[in-house]
Order: sequence, then C-alpha cells, then structure tokens
Amino acid sequence: MRLAFMGTPDFAVPSLAELIASGHEIVAVYSQPPRPKGRGQKLTPSPVHAFAETMGLPVFTPESMKSPDAIAAFQSLDLDAACVVAYGQILKAEVLDAPRLGCFNLHGSLLPRWRGAAPIQRAIMAGDAQTGVQIMQMGVGLDEGPILLTELMDIRADDTAAILSERMSHVGAGLWPRALAAIERGSVTPSEQVGEPTYAKKITPAEARIDWTRPAAEVDAHIRGLSPFPGAWFEAPSETGPVRVKALLSALADGSGAPGATLDDALTVACGTGAVRLIRVQREGKAAQSADEMLRGFALPAGTVLG
Repeated sequence: MRLAFMGTPDFAVPSLAELIASGHEIVAVYSQPPRPKGRGQKLTPSPVHAFAETMGLPVFTPESMKSPDAIAAFQSLDLDAACVVAYGQILKAEVLDAPRLGCFNLHGSLLPRWRGAAPIQRAIMAGDAQTGVQIMQMGVGLDEGPILLTELMDIRADDTAAILSERMSHVGAGLWPRALAAIERGSVTPSEQVGEPTYAKKITPAEARIDWTRPAAEVDAHIRGLSPFPGAWFEAPSETGPVRVKALLSALADGSGAPGATLDDALTVACGTGAVRLIRVQREGKAAQSADEMLRGFALPAGTVLG
C-alpha cells in the first residue's frame, strides 16, 4: 500500500520499522518539528524523524497540519492510507479524508478508557490491572473512532510508564500488518466504542509531588506512572535545606507510621495506609541511581520526615 506515517516519539518508531519491513511504500513521514534539547538547546529531530532519515525516507515537519499549504501537500500524496502513532497534532477532516482508505491510529489504551494525551501514564496512576493497544479508524473527535484491532496487555506490579510504553510500542507495531491487510481486503468490521469515556489529561508538573497521606498502593502507582518523566518527587531534609528527590521506582512494603516518615535506613516510607520502599531515585542535579547508592552519601535514617 502507498502510505504516509505520522508519529513523533520513541513509542512510534517500532511501528514505522514494522511498516517498512512489511514492504509497504512509505511515501512520506510526518513528525513534529525539531525542538531545542539539552544544555546547549540545540535543535534536535524527533526519534521518528531521525529514524526515518536513516532509512532514506522523506520527512515533513509542518508546525501545523491545519495550514492550507500543509493540507494541500498531504492531499497531493495520493495515499491509500495514513498510519498515525502519537503524532501530537490534531488532524482536520480534509487530512483524514485525503487517503483512499482513511487514516488509522495506534492508541495505547482500551478505548473509550483513557482517550487523550497520556493514556499509559494515567492507566498506571489509576491502578488499572489491564490495558492494551488498539488500531482505530480516525475521526474528527478525540480518539472517538471505531476500533479495528485490539491486543490486551496486563499492567505488572513493577511497570513504570517507560517500561510499559516500550512493551506496548512493540506489541502495537505488530498489529499494523494484520490491520492494513484486512483494511485493503475490506474484511474488517470496525467496532464502535462502548462504555463511559475517561480522559488521559496531559501530565502537569504540579501533580508530580508525592502526597504521602495517600494509601501506599496509590503512592506506588503515582511514582511508577510518572517515571521517568516528569518524575514524582518529594523533599528530603539536609544541612543546607530541603533537597528535591525524584522517586523513579518503588514497591509496596510492610510497615506503618506517620505519612512521609522513613521506617528504616533503606528508604521505606510510611503512607496514609501501608508503606512503600523507594528503589530508584534521582537527587536534584544528580544522575539517577539506586536508593542504596544515594543513601551512602545522603543518609535518611529511620524517623526522617519527607516533604
């Protein structure tokens, strides 16, 4: 099939690789424009942009797919279909209707649960036991289109947003050849979404601070759902004042006490009910490390109250 691929982050790269390996003709790759990155704020192409260039594919990075020029250029591609994975731009009807068979999106949740920008993070943070990847027919509404294929996936007790996203990106990529073959044959019957929708709002820095008064299961899910970015954080006391520390991995632990108080010398922290053990952390201005490594030079003995 003659395809355009539209995607931006690491999550989308396996899908593009799978489509190339399946022998489809990728006539255009669309991605968000290069953005400043790192200390030098050098303009850096997105992961999809960089991968597409290594594969010799033409890349387009319009600031807005709503502009008349961008829409006209897309319409001129004479596409059979467009495959969209975390592109990061809203597509107007003129774009969605341009390919002969339509535009299709890989979404990282079981719709209509967690429509929107951060479905993987929100599923973990909410304590969901199961999620999945789905290929859907795109419409003008936010993730409201009918579903073509679904692959269920369990959310494991040690899954962070990064770990689960990596696993889902490869499972989702594997759906594309089956979906496109069925679409081309006309042998797939889309299923309308059923149930009350929930929305995966974009993660904001304001919600990243850990609330130790919440039950341990919620604190653990909060930490894992925000790892590695933006990173759930707390403040630890030091001789020079409070130090911000990100918690990147945790696990449920035995014990109880005043919320935020450490219960031992190994960063087991009391919550509203129960406790969590912090496993991987990152002090402000430092590299990520195990809790044991951090504690060798930054002791937080039993009875320390974390903010």
